[in-house]
Amino acid sequence: MSTIFLNLSSEYLFHLALSLPLSCLPSTSNLSISISQFPSKTRKPELETPWWWPSYSCIEGRVDPSQLEFEITSRAPQWSTVEFIICLLLTLLGYIPGIIYALYAIVFSIYAVCVCDVVYQTRKIRIDTRVLTAYWILQCCCAELLIATFSIGQKGLSKSKQEEEFYNDIQFAIMTFMAYDLEQIRLLLVVISKLHFHSSCLCFHSYFNLSPQTMAESVLFSVAESLLGKLASRAVEEASLAYGVYDDLDDMKQTLSLIKAVLLDADQKQQHNNELREWVRQIKHVLNDAENIVADFECEALRKHVVNTYGGFSRKVRHFFSTSNPLVYRPRMAHQLKDLINKLDKVASDRQKFGLQINDVDTRVVHRRELTDSHVTDSEVIGRDDDKEKILKLLLKDEGEHESLSIIPIVGIGGLGKTTLAKLIFNDESIDNSFPLKRWVCVSEDFELRNLLVKILSSALNSTQEMYKNLEMQQLKDHLRNTLAGQKFLLVLDDVWNEDRVKWIELKNLIKVNGNGSKVLVTTRSHSIASMMGTESPYDLQGLSRDDSLSLFVKWAFKEGEEKRYPQLVEIAKEIVGKCVGLPLAIRTLGSSLFLKINIEEWEFIRDNEIWNLPQKDDDILPALKLSYDQIPSYLKQCFACFSLSGKDFIFITGHILALWEALGFLPSPKKGQTLNDVGNQFLRELQSRSLLQDFVDFGTSYVFKLHDLVHDLSVYVAKDEFQVLTSPNQSISNDVRHLFCMDNDKSPKSIYFPKSLKSIYFPPGAINEGFLNSLLSRCKYLRFLDLSSSEYKSLPHCIGKLKHLRFLSLSNNQNLTKLPGSICNLQNLQCLQVNRCIKLEKLPKGIGNLISLRQLHITTKQSNFPKEIANLTSLEILSVRDCDNMQSLLEGIQLPSLISLYIENCGSLKTLPWHVIPNLETLNIGNCHKLELSKSLDNQIFKLRLKFICLQSLPQLVSLPQWLQGSVNTLRSLLIADCCNFEELPRWLSALICLKTLVIQITPKLVSLPDDMCCLTNLEVLEITGCPDLCERYKPEVGPDWPKISHIKRVFIEEVSSDEDPAILNNTKS
Repeated sequence: MSTIFLNLSSEYLFHLALSLPLSCLPSTSNLSISISQFPSKTRKPELETPWWWPSYSCIEGRVDPSQLEFEITSRAPQWSTVEFIICLLLTLLGYIPGIIYALYAIVFSIYAVCVCDVVYQTRKIRIDTRVLTAYWILQCCCAELLIATFSIGQKGLSKSKQEEEFYNDIQFAIMTFMAYDLEQIRLLLVVISKLHFHSSCLCFHSYFNLSPQTMAESVLFSVAESLLGKLASRAVEEASLAYGVYDDLDDMKQTLSLIKAVLLDADQKQQHNNELREWVRQIKHVLNDAENIVADFECEALRKHVVNTYGGFSRKVRHFFSTSNPLVYRPRMAHQLKDLINKLDKVASDRQKFGLQINDVDTRVVHRRELTDSHVTDSEVIGRDDDKEKILKLLLKDEGEHESLSIIPIVGIGGLGKTTLAKLIFNDESIDNSFPLKRWVCVSEDFELRNLLVKILSSALNSTQEMYKNLEMQQLKDHLRNTLAGQKFLLVLDDVWNEDRVKWIELKNLIKVNGNGSKVLVTTRSHSIASMMGTESPYDLQGLSRDDSLSLFVKWAFKEGEEKRYPQLVEIAKEIVGKCVGLPLAIRTLGSSLFLKINIEEWEFIRDNEIWNLPQKDDDILPALKLSYDQIPSYLKQCFACFSLSGKDFIFITGHILALWEALGFLPSPKKGQTLNDVGNQFLRELQSRSLLQDFVDFGTSYVFKLHDLVHDLSVYVAKDEFQVLTSPNQSISNDVRHLFCMDNDKSPKSIYFPKSLKSIYFPPGAINEGFLNSLLSRCKYLRFLDLSSSEYKSLPHCIGKLKHLRFLSLSNNQNLTKLPGSICNLQNLQCLQVNRCIKLEKLPKGIGNLISLRQLHITTKQSNFPKEIANLTSLEILSVRDCDNMQSLLEGIQLPSLISLYIENCGSLKTLPWHVIPNLETLNIGNCHKLELSKSLDNQIFKLRLKFICLQSLPQLVSLPQWLQGSVNTLRSLLIADCCNFEELPRWLSALICLKTLVIQITPKLVSLPDDMCCLTNLEVLEITGCPDLCERYKPEVGPDWPKISHIKRVFIEEVSSDEDPAILNNTKS
C-alpha cells in the first residue's frame, strides 16, 4: 500500500480530477490528495533555462520535447461499462470553468473506451508527443501525473534524494503549467520522460538521439539508387514502350533523381528537424509504392518473354484473355503511374524549403583487411595476459580430495571480452595437456536441460545437433555420462543468463561424474548467476587500461606500423578511446570504422559526435556501436537490419542470409564474371571488417558467423520500423512492417491482420493451417520471401501462383507434400526453390521450365530423371539433388550453361555423373551414393576444370581420386574425403595442387599414408585427419615419425579415434 501526497490547486485541478476515468488511478493503492493553494499566478517561476532541462541524469538527449517519442508499455487497467458511466457522470457533475472542457472530456472519454482495447492490448505503441500533449491538455494531466507519481512510490524511491528531486520537478512543472500558457506543457513531458519502469507508465526511446524511423530511413538513398537502375534497364524500357507509358516512367525517373540527390544530406539533418523527418517519412512510403510499380513492370516483361519464347498457341490465347492483356493492363498501370508521379512531384517540390545540399554519391566506403578465422591467439588479444594467467592458475591447480568439480565464473558487462578471454584459455597448450576432453557450449538465454545436453554432445568435432536431437532424454543423459566417465574434462559454458538454481543443479549433477579435477568455466554478465554457479569466487573482469585501449584501437584502425605516419590521428584516437571506457568491442568497432581513413575530419566527427554527450552509464557500449553503424554505406545498412530477424547467438550460414538479401533486392547486379553470391559474400566481408560480425569462419563455399548480442541489439534497433519478430500470438503488426519472423509455434498468429505490403515472412513448423495460408497469400501479393519449411501441408493453395514478385520459396522438409500446384510455374521471378527432403513429392510440375529466373533449385523427388524442360533454366547456378532414391541418370541431354555448384546426396541408384556439366563447376559435393563410380564417370579423361571445392563422403566405390580431377590442379582450394571405407591412397599428383588451402580426411581406415612430397603444398593452411588410425599414428604432432612432412602447415588437427567414441583432439596451431 502506498500513500502519496500531491499539492493540487483546489480551484482548478481538484475539480478536473473528478472528471477523470477511475480506472486511470492505481486500484491497489490508497491515494491521499492534500488540497492546498498554489502561489499566485503573478509569481511566475524562472523558466528561461530551467536547471534540469538539458542535463538531468535521466533525460536521454538534448532534443525538442515536441520531437520526443514515447512507448506505452504498461499493463494499463481495462475499462468497464460501470467505470465509463461513472466517468461521464463525474465529467458532467464536476465544477469546470467552461462548458467546452466538459464536451472535450466526454468526447475523449468515449474515444478512450472505443480504442482502449487496441491501445492496451498492444505491447508497444509509439505516440508522437504532439498527440500525447493534446490528450494531456484535454485531460489536464492529472491521470498521467498520478500514475507517474505512483510509479515512483512503487519503486521504493520515497526515501531517496532522487524521489525528492522527481517530486520537485513534477511540482515545478505543474506550477509552470498553471502560471503560463498551455505551451509550457512541454516541460512536463521532459520530466515524465525520465520514467523508465517496464511495468508502468511511459518508456522513452531516444537512446541514440534519433528516432527509430530516422535510422531506418537512412537506407533510402540505396533504395532510390536501385530504383533508378531498374528504371534504366532494358526490360523495363521495353515494357513501358509496349504499354504506352514510357513518358510517364521517364518523368518518374527525372523526379526520383532530384529526390535522390538530396537524400544523403536529409539523412544527416533530419534528426534535428521534425518537419524534415516527416518529409523523409513521406519519401519512404512513396519509394515503396514506386518499388512495387517497377516490380510490376519487371514481372510483365518476364511473363511476356516466357509466353513468346515457350508458350504454345493455347497459352497465348489464355494470356490474351488475362489481366496481362495490354488492353487491360495499360490503363490500369497508367492510372497507378499518374498517382505515383503526383506524389513524387509533391514531395520533390517540398525539398526546396529545407535548403538541402545536392550529393548524389554515397562516398562512405569500407576498406577491407585480410580475413581472419575465429581461432583466437595471444598475439591477437591485447591487455589480457594477466587475466589469462590468473584464470589458468585456477583451472590447473590441483584440487586434491576436496572438490570433484570446480566451477570458475568470469563475470563482466557486455562487450568486455569475456568470451574472447575464455577462448584464449580454451586454446592454450597447457589446457590441452591437462584436459584430454574439452567442450565449448554457447548457452545464451536457453538453459533447458535437453537443449544443453544436445549442445554439449554435438560440440565434439564432426558431431552435429542433428545426430542427437531425436534421442530420448534418458539416452542423452546416458550418452553424456559415458562421454565424461573417467575423463578429466574442461567444459566452457559461455554467456549464461539462467537464474534458476534448480536447472543448474540438474545439469551439475549430470556432469559431476568424476573426482579427477574436471573444471567448468562460466562466462556471464550477472554477479548473482556467478555466485549461484561458482565453487570459486567469481573472477570480475575489468576494462582495458588506457594504454591497452589505445593499442587495440591502433591495431584495428591502421595497418601495422602505419600509425607512426599520422601522429595527429593518434592524438585524436586517445580521446576516442577515453570515451569507450575500456570496452574492447566498442574500441574494435570504432577502430575498424576508421580503417585506412586518413582524413582528419572523419576522425574528428567520431570524437566530437553529440552522441557522446547523451547521459550514459559507465558500461554503455551502444553509442560506440551506433557510430560504427553510421559510417557504413547505405547499401550495407539494409543488409545489416536483416540480422534482427534471428535470435541472439544464432549461427548464420551464408546461404540463407544471402538468399534473403537477394530476394529483397538488396544485392546489386553483379559485374561481369561475378555472381550474386559473390556480391553477397563481399558484403559479408565488409561487415566483418567493421567488426560487426564475429566468429567468422570461411568454409570455402560458405561463411559461418555470429553477432555479438549487443550488435544484435543494434540490428533490432535500426530495423524497428520495417522488421518485426513476433513474440506473442496477440501482438499487432504495424502497417509499416515489411519483414516478419515468427519465433516459434506457440507465438505464431492463428488469426491476425497482415499488412498488404509484407515482403518477407517466416513461420515455424506447423504454425499455420492451409486455410490461413490461403488467406495470407491472397492478401500479401507483394511477398518476395516465403519460408514454409518443415510444414505439414499436403498441398499448396493454387493462389500461390499469383505471388508474381516472389523470389524465394522454401518448402523443404515437408513430409506430407505429394505434389506442387501447376500455378507455381507462373512465378517467373522466382530465384530460389527449395523442395528438398519432401520425401513424398512425386514429381516436378509440368511447366517447371517457365521459372526462367531460377538460380537455385533444391529438390527431392521420386522421379528417375529430370524433365527435359529443365534445360530452359539457363540462369540456374546451384542444383542440389537429395534423397532421390529412384534417380538413375542426372541431367542427361540437358545443358545448364550457368551451373557452377552441384550437390548430390543420398541418391542410391545413381551410377555416373553428367560429364558435360563438370567443366563449368566450381563446387562438387557428393555424399552417400553407394553405386556411384567416379573413376568411370568421365572415362578418366583429363581436361581443364574450374573446380575449387570438392567434398566426397560415404562413397564405398571410391578407392582413389579419379584421374580427371588433375584438371583442377590450378584451381582447387579445398578437398574433403570422409567416410569412404575403401579409400586406399592419395595420388602423387596431389602435391601439384598449388592452390590447395584445406585438406580434410575423415574415417578412411584403409588410408595409411600421405604423399611423400606434402611439403610442396606451400599454400596448405589446414590439415585435419580424423578416424584414420595409421595416419594419426604416423603424423602425430611432434612425435610421429612422419610429422616433419607436415610440420610446415599452419593448423594441424589429429583425431586419434572415431568421433563416436568422443576422442581427444591433438591440436597443433601456429600463431
